[in-house]
Amino acid sequence: MIDSLFIGRGSIDQHLSLKLANRHGLIAGATGTGKTVSLQILAEGFSEAGVPVFMADVKGDLSGMSQAGVAKDFLAKRAETIGLKDYSFTRYPVVFWDVFGEQGHPVRTTISEMGPILLSRQLGLNDTQEGVLTIAFKIADEDGLLLLDLKDLREMLVFLADNAKDISARYGNVSRASIGAIQRRLLTLETQGGDKFFGEPALRLQDMIRTTYDGRGQINILASDKLIMAPQLYATFLLWLMSELFEDLPEVGDPDKPKLVFFFDEAHLLFDDAPKHLLDRIAQVVKLIRSKGVGIYFVTQNPMDIPDEVLGQLGNRIQHALRAFTPRDQKAVRVAADTFRANPNLDTATVITELGVGEALTSTLGEKGVPGIVERTLIRPPRSRLGPATPEERKAAMSGSPVGGVYDTAVDRESAYEILKKRGAELETANAKKDAEEAAAKDRAAREKAEARARPRTSNRQSTTEAFVKSVVRQVGTVLGRELIRGILGSFKR
Repeated sequence: MIDSLFIGRGSIDQHLSLKLANRHGLIAGATGTGKTVSLQILAEGFSEAGVPVFMADVKGDLSGMSQAGVAKDFLAKRAETIGLKDYSFTRYPVVFWDVFGEQGHPVRTTISEMGPILLSRQLGLNDTQEGVLTIAFKIADEDGLLLLDLKDLREMLVFLADNAKDISARYGNVSRASIGAIQRRLLTLETQGGDKFFGEPALRLQDMIRTTYDGRGQINILASDKLIMAPQLYATFLLWLMSELFEDLPEVGDPDKPKLVFFFDEAHLLFDDAPKHLLDRIAQVVKLIRSKGVGIYFVTQNPMDIPDEVLGQLGNRIQHALRAFTPRDQKAVRVAADTFRANPNLDTATVITELGVGEALTSTLGEKGVPGIVERTLIRPPRSRLGPATPEERKAAMSGSPVGGVYDTAVDRESAYEILKKRGAELETANAKKDAEEAAAKDRAAREKAEARARPRTSNRQSTTEAFVKSVVRQVGTVLGRELIRGILGSFKR
């Protein structure tokens, strides 16, 4: 049973204990000093020990791990120098991934799985804007509106803006200014490729945590040459992946070997210009995720790229050469030297500037987690190919992938966007019908009024004949009445 990984040889052989590999690590050094090879040989060792690996391939060189190495004089000489017996070449079980779906299987997650807190932190929202985003998620959850991709979230924000008064009465102030700020941040993320990252089918982490039939750990390689040009999306992906593992994996303490190991190349992109609350979140995840059996190895040029609260948790170190041309470079050399446990036989700060390609200062954790004394080490040669796989080789590897066909076709099922659009259309139709009915009613009233005005009126005035007849009648009646009264009164006198 493998209990450690052979790194190389110094005054003594240098090994990385599998039992302590979840205590994280750092691979650092200037461009062209051998960081990629160190990353490659560690990934090979973990795979051979049955530990799945995830790695971001920024330059495309790591894709060569899917192919067996080719015998070369300098590799043979290095193997002989460090006493590496039975040195041979082999390919490793590689699965290619790509957020953009061009050089590997698409990697996706949903807006709901990202959640409002993590998304807010990654977008750099202030407390007020984060509160508005949280309200959007809350209402979506209450109304059964799935937030799967960016258009779902954008439509949800439009709904909040249109109903701000009612929503504010229930949940607190929802201002158009905050909604606009969130929409602008989402637009930036979308232009970097966020529309590719958010959607379905969403990645199942178990599809990365696999071993092959012969017990080797699957090596997951994320094509990052294009992704690295979208730093916000790259950082979003890395932070989401760490957070998902932290949330989903069970506590295992310190296992005999890690459940999974991550290598994050160009790690400075995760920390550059990051707000403090985001750095705190990363530091927390790095600190606690080791109890889930996950090891995280940051790969960067300069140890100063890593915040102190994170750097202090990286127990296993491989430090390649640094150049001391500028005051900042000289400071970086001192910082790197001070992070190692001193070796009385080495001037660490001087040696860092003198290391050749393929050499490194190494220090790994020993018994009880105590850092080993720093050693100048010749890194062992890799067994897989140095350099990239060809497009044809990459395609062949993908065709035989255990997740082939699972993620390759995007699915856009009914979610918040479609439901809210449908509701909006129905409301628009209902309003149009109501408007039409009101207009028809007004039209009928207007017609009736016009018809009434046009109808001939009945006159109350009398004709000349009618007036003459009525006058004669009144006069005759008056004379007769007068005579009648006189007759009656006359009879009383007698």
